[in-house]
Amino acid sequence: MTNNVKTIRVKASGEYDVIIGRGLIESVGELVKEVCSATKIALVTDDTVDALYSKAVESSLLSSGYKVVKFVFPHGEESKNLITYGNILNFLAENELTRTDALVALGGGVVGDMAGFAAATYLRGIKYIQIPTTLLAQIDSSVGGKTAIDLPYGKNLVGAFCQPIRVICDINALSTLPQDVLGDGMGETAKYALLDKKVFDLLKTDYDMLDLVYLCVDYKRQVVEADEFEGGFRKLLNLGHTPAHGIERLSKYTVPHGKAVAMGLEIILNASLKHGLINANEFEEMKSAVKKCAPENVCPFDIKDICQASLTDKKRSGDNISLIMVHGVGDCRPVKIKISDMWEYLR
Repeated sequence: MTNNVKTIRVKASGEYDVIIGRGLIESVGELVKEVCSATKIALVTDDTVDALYSKAVESSLLSSGYKVVKFVFPHGEESKNLITYGNILNFLAENELTRTDALVALGGGVVGDMAGFAAATYLRGIKYIQIPTTLLAQIDSSVGGKTAIDLPYGKNLVGAFCQPIRVICDINALSTLPQDVLGDGMGETAKYALLDKKVFDLLKTDYDMLDLVYLCVDYKRQVVEADEFEGGFRKLLNLGHTPAHGIERLSKYTVPHGKAVAMGLEIILNASLKHGLINANEFEEMKSAVKKCAPENVCPFDIKDICQASLTDKKRSGDNISLIMVHGVGDCRPVKIKISDMWEYLR
């Protein structure tokens, strides 16, 4: 299945390619030039990724004729806030970026969200390119156009839908990830394994990471094309995320997103078994898949506290909240329950 480079075309409100391969960071300038006629590029990254890849990316962009300015902020979820967002906007204005210029988001999910939301709102919208360097960002957050920042009251409460004009996934970047960061991405991979039988089956093999990224992105492409603005079908991608966001909040974001998602998946699987949506054999098979992705997957919090911490979740609507429940591999469905019933439903 593996080829050197794979391309997935996402046909959303703005069409764009997700390019997946090895050694792509050295060719960023050429890949950006194919879709972007900007004069100036604002490279947005965090301090960790800056030390690893900014020099190569900046050099490639300069050699393709772009003027490059760079904004670097401290890594981590704690930077995904209104202050960092405002600092990026001021940086763009100070460096006189115009509507014909563009942003490049170089980094993981936090960088992609921050740069994407800035691109969505600066001058009422400028173009941006995603260069995700973590597994979680490559398989999930860089594709689909969701951008957001956190408030003290919850995760991703301020944001906008804004599709990138290109996504460049360099599989080689995954080799520089610390084991816990790679494991964070594997936690999100577990979600795709329950949603898509192709991913579920691939995880049983001696797979290539390029193939794993490709299958996850291709599944997300299908969902985004069917429901770009999360009117219904796209909510399936929230599998495990309601309890996960509660876990993240309770941990003050010391539990990373992908790891929290894996914990959330186990909570949902237990509830799916409890309510007779899956049988014991299906439960064990799917739980094993989650464990393979996230072997040290022990939730440190009580389910009642998790439910309470989930009350600001975006999927809440009045006194109701939508949970994605598992009926089988590749068969997940939303159920709407009362907020007051969530603890009883999940415990």
